[in-house]
Amino acid sequence: MLVKTRHFGEIDLAEDKVLTFEDGLIGFEDCKRYTILYNNEEGGNNTISWLQSLDMQELALPVISPLSVLADYNPIVEDEVLKPLGDLNEDNVIILLTLSVPADLTKMSANLKAPLVINADTKKGCQIIAENPDYVVKYNIYDLVKKSKEAKGE
Repeated sequence: MLVKTRHFGEIDLAEDKVLTFEDGLIGFEDCKRYTILYNNEEGGNNTISWLQSLDMQELALPVISPLSVLADYNPIVEDEVLKPLGDLNEDNVIILLTLSVPADLTKMSANLKAPLVINADTKKGCQIIAENPDYVVKYNIYDLVKKSKEAKGE
C-alpha cells in the first residue's frame, strides 16, 4: 500500500509492516496504525528510527531502543496491561522509547517513563506507563547518541 510520510515522502509499505496500537499513543489516541521506518535501506542499524503514523502523515516520532540508553532498562508494569498484545517473550517483544529532539540538540531526551511495547508476531503495540520510580519522562541522551554515531563513523 502507498503511504505518505513526514520524512520519507511516499513509500510502498507491505501490509505485514503495519503495527496496530488499539488505544493509540498518549496525546494521539485516534492514530492507531503505525510502521517503523529507518534512515537507510537495511533498517535496524540506526541508533534512531521513526514510528510513522499511517493515520496522520505529519506524525512521525523518533524512537530508540532502550538498551542504547540504559543497559539495564526494565520497565515494571502489570501483566494485565500487556495481555492485549498476545504472548510476549524475549524473541518477539520490541521495546522503544520516544525521543524529544528540541532545537538545542544537547537537550535531546528519551522518555523512560512511557515506553512503547510491540509484539513482533501479532504486530500489536501499546504505550505503557512504567511503575519504576526512578524512570523519568526526560532522560538526557545527547552524549549517548553522539558517542554511538562517532563509533559508527557517522
